Amino acid sequence: MPRWKAIASQHLRWSSPVAQGLVLSVVTFCIILPLVCHRMLYSYYFMKSFYLDSLSDDVLQKSYERGQNALQYWEDSSTKSSSDFRNIAKEPELLVTVVTARRTEGRNFHYLLQVMQQLASLLRGCEGQKQCAEVLVCDVESGPLDNEDAALLESQFRVVRRSPEEKWRSRGHVNTFEREKRDYVFCLRKGWELVRPKNVVVIEDDALPLSDFFPVIKNLLSRRFALHTLYIKLYHPERLQRYWNPEPYRILEWVGLGLVGATFVLLTLLHCNPFSFTFSFSATHILFFTLYFMAAIELTGRHYLLEVRRISPHLYAVSPATECCTPAMLYPGNSSLRAAEYLDGSFCIKGNAKDMVLYQMARTIPGERGHSLEPNLITHIGAYSSVRSNPSRPRLL
Repeated sequence: MPRWKAIASQHLRWSSPVAQGLVLSVVTFCIILPLVCHRMLYSYYFMKSFYLDSLSDDVLQKSYERGQNALQYWEDSSTKSSSDFRNIAKEPELLVTVVTARRTEGRNFHYLLQVMQQLASLLRGCEGQKQCAEVLVCDVESGPLDNEDAALLESQFRVVRRSPEEKWRSRGHVNTFEREKRDYVFCLRKGWELVRPKNVVVIEDDALPLSDFFPVIKNLLSRRFALHTLYIKLYHPERLQRYWNPEPYRILEWVGLGLVGATFVLLTLLHCNPFSFTFSFSATHILFFTLYFMAAIELTGRHYLLEVRRISPHLYAVSPATECCTPAMLYPGNSSLRAAEYLDGSFCIKGNAKDMVLYQMARTIPGERGHSLEPNLITHIGAYSSVRSNPSRPRLL
């Protein structure tokens, strides 16, 4: 018998670990995972051509309905004389500043009203007698038309705007990224000037807080690292949370999960082995199952694994800061003032927007650090941007 036939005969019998590993891989990656994950948006198996349009339309419709409900809610609330949120206490433990501007497109979604309704609900649900945060709406609209949603909220929340003199000084012709940065800096400084908060969260008007928003922030501020950080990002786009777009720390997490999965399976097979697998605690088999679980986790989608951490605020992970996006940022202590100074010292252009400026400052300035929270603490609902061009038909990806 030729040598290659002898080798094939030896390794392709069911009693061979090679044959068993091959069958297990084919069944897992070609049958089970495609069947389970083909509708999961952040999985590699997601069938974009079949489901993306309908899923995007469904999310847009739900957001529109939430916006209309929020509009009705705040119109009804504006007729009431009492408000729990209009008067802001001095030196609060936490100030939430919501940055907003008028939207030319997507006005009927009323993103700001959605966010404020959710914040109001979460504040009313705080435990104990003391309010867990003060809320400030920072309206940066500088055009000739008013921000109607912000105006509707004035009877319920403190709304701040630039004075006529400040508007005049800020009118210079600058690009979108620089204007957005200046608006952000104005809101950072305005919140500090008004109430001198101990900690600040700045969210944009399309960042919808999740139900555990305040408990998680309270937990973050109790951790020792918070005293030595410039900011903690509370959101990173789900499509960028994969291992195969790696931040260095994710590689260790990925390999660690693979090793845990491999160890668990091989230990289980010692006590329960209905399919007569012949795997053992050899280096080769540990390596195989480590790679097997690493591939399965990545192809399924790391985003869905992170969701398990929502069981408790203590399970939320903090890692080195990522580059992209600032829809929701926590500034512990007076770090919001330092962030404003750093932003003021840089001119923003395409490719060097405010998120990149903060990221670079946290990396290069001695003593400064930036961190990211996982999983996300807000849902980004802004299908239509107030500062950038919008597609005719927004999509989730």
